Amino acid sequence: MPIFEYRCTECGLHFEKLVRTAEDGDSLSCPSCGSQQLRKEFSTFSARSASGKGETPAPMCPSGGMCPTGTCGLN
Repeated sequence: MPIFEYRCTECGLHFEKLVRTAEDGDSLSCPSCGSQQLRKEFSTFSARSASGKGETPAPMCPSGGMCPTGTCGLN
């Protein structure tokens, strides 16, 4: 079951939604304003490789990678 990203053309909210069937995608509405005027966004993905010999792991953000301000300098 894919997770799609949408942007509401009315209020601009960006959100993700698990879409089980094509019919579920057709009946979506914005969780903020209720509008059904949605645009499907391109999704990005992240891949992790298994740490092999000789690889140095990337430094971790002290907040676990969820630094909202970017003050850790690792964003």
